[in-house]
Amino acid sequence: MDTNTIIKVENLTRKFNGLTAVDGISFEVKKGEIFGFLGPNGAGKTTTINMLCTLLRPTSGTAEVACCDIIKDPNRVRREIGIIFQDPSLDDRLTAEDNLRFHGYLYHMKISDINQRIPEVLNLVELYDRRKDFVKKFSGGMKRRLEIARGLLHHPKLLFLDEPTLGLDPQTRAHIWDYILKMRKETGLSIFMTTHYMQEAEVCDRIAIMDHGHIVDLDSPEGLKKKHGEDTLEKVFLKITGREIRTQAGESSWTQWMRRS
Repeated sequence: MDTNTIIKVENLTRKFNGLTAVDGISFEVKKGEIFGFLGPNGAGKTTTINMLCTLLRPTSGTAEVACCDIIKDPNRVRREIGIIFQDPSLDDRLTAEDNLRFHGYLYHMKISDINQRIPEVLNLVELYDRRKDFVKKFSGGMKRRLEIARGLLHHPKLLFLDEPTLGLDPQTRAHIWDYILKMRKETGLSIFMTTHYMQEAEVCDRIAIMDHGHIVDLDSPEGLKKKHGEDTLEKVFLKITGREIRTQAGESSWTQWMRRS
């Protein structure tokens, strides 16, 4: 695996009862890159992400995440990545600070490191002054910011964002992206994201479009538009797949993740 590569996928395949959900895909993600993963419902996008996050074992093929083999060393993969699922996953009965502290315990962080890291990530997302407040009092945007802080607590090398602004108003979405881009600039973090908002996909360095279990195209946003003679990513996506992007549920993924952490 190249030292400048954070994800390397080769001929990754997953079958379910004779159905091929992901069919021999190969791609790489570079360190420090924002990599977008787009696809209509049923394209195989979620199955691929679940394999990369070690929630699902491939039928065949290989993948390395942060130089760790997803099959041979899944525990190390989980330590090297952060993940923010589509559905809310915070404990409303705890304070913001306690939600982060619990996450630190799950990752076997030293108490001294947890105590140092909590104010750092809360300041990053501008929630330090609300650290003692119960999460049930937070707005949807504040909860999403706290989830970003939690995903960063253990210093991951790669952050998976599954529909990070789904259901938020446009102004709050813009603020969330301000935090994400600031975080990338300051830390050099690699980001693997899914979204059904085409304006969000524009911030990606490269985008893979998936359909029927295959990656049907992969390029920069401008490269995709130029290649297909379209002026928007929405038009490119519809031209390639003939379908509209639809959201995909993430609740089951969170449940599996908590069981394995």
